[in-house]
Amino acid sequence: MIYRRYIKRLLDITLSLIALIIFMPVIIILAVLIKLKLGDPVIFKQRRPGKGEKIFTMYKFRTMTDGRDKNGGLLPDEIRLTKFGKFLRDMSLDELPELINIIKGDMSIIGPRPLSALYLPYYTGREKRRHDVRPGLSGLAQVNGRNLLTWEERFEFDLQYINNITFILDCKIILKTVIKVIKHADVLLVNQATDSFHVIREKERKSKQL
Repeated sequence: MIYRRYIKRLLDITLSLIALIIFMPVIIILAVLIKLKLGDPVIFKQRRPGKGEKIFTMYKFRTMTDGRDKNGGLLPDEIRLTKFGKFLRDMSLDELPELINIIKGDMSIIGPRPLSALYLPYYTGREKRRHDVRPGLSGLAQVNGRNLLTWEERFEFDLQYINNITFILDCKIILKTVIKVIKHADVLLVNQATDSFHVIREKERKSKQL
C-alpha cells in the first residue's frame, strides 16, 4: 500500500527524468528525422482518459503522413504508415514523448495503457476499474501478448495488475518490456490489428437487439 500510494510516484518521476536526460540526443535526432520524412507536427497529440477518467493530452512521436484521397479525406492508416513510422512503432520509439506525461503526473511508467476517450461509454462497470490508477507507458497486458490479445484478455490483465501492484511486479514488467522491444515481439501491422473496442461493443449491442 505504501509503495502504491507514495513510492511508485516518486520512482516514476525519478526514472522518467533520468530516461529523458539519457534519451535526449535520440529524441532530438528523431524529431529532426520525423520533420524531414513525415512533416509537421512532429508530436502527435491525442486526448486520453487517465486516473479517475480525467482526460489528458498524451504525446507521441508522429508515425504517419497526412496522405489524402482526391476528395480530401485521409487515406487508410496502413497506407499513411511509412517504413520509417513502422520502425518507430516496432522499437517503441514513438512512445518516448510520453515521458513528459509521466513527469507531469498524467501517466505512470507501469499501468494499463491509456486508450481513446471514445471508448469510455463502452466499458462495463468492472472494466472501468482500469481508471482507478494512472495509465502506463507499459503494462501487464503489453508483456503478455500486446495486440495479439483480445480486448477481454487485455482488460483482465489490467485488472490483475490493479489488484496486485507491487515494486517487484513493476520491475518484472519493465524488464519484460525491454526484452520484447529488443525482440520486436507481439507487434502487428495496422491492418492486422483487432477491431477497435467500440466497434466490437457496437456489434455486440446490435446482436443482442436482434
